[in-house]
Amino acid sequence: MKSLAGAMLLLLAIGLPSALAAESSAKMGSSDKEAISKSCSEQANAKGLHGKARQKFRRACKRAGGKAE
Repeated sequence: MKSLAGAMLLLLAIGLPSALAAESSAKMGSSDKEAISKSCSEQANAKGLHGKARQKFRRACKRAGGKAE
C-alpha cells in the first residue's frame, strides 16, 4: 500500500508541472508569442548579438515575457 501511495505521489509530482506549463502556454495566443519573439529579436539586434549569445539572450528574453534581463 505504501509503495502504491509513493508511486502516485511521484506521478503527481512529475505530471503537475507539465500540466501547469501546458495550461499557461495555452492561455497565451499565437499573436502574443509572435510579439514577444519579435521584441526579443529587436533587442538582440540592438545589442549586436550573433550566434550562441543571441540564442541564449532570446531564450531568456522569451521566458521573461519579452523583457530583457
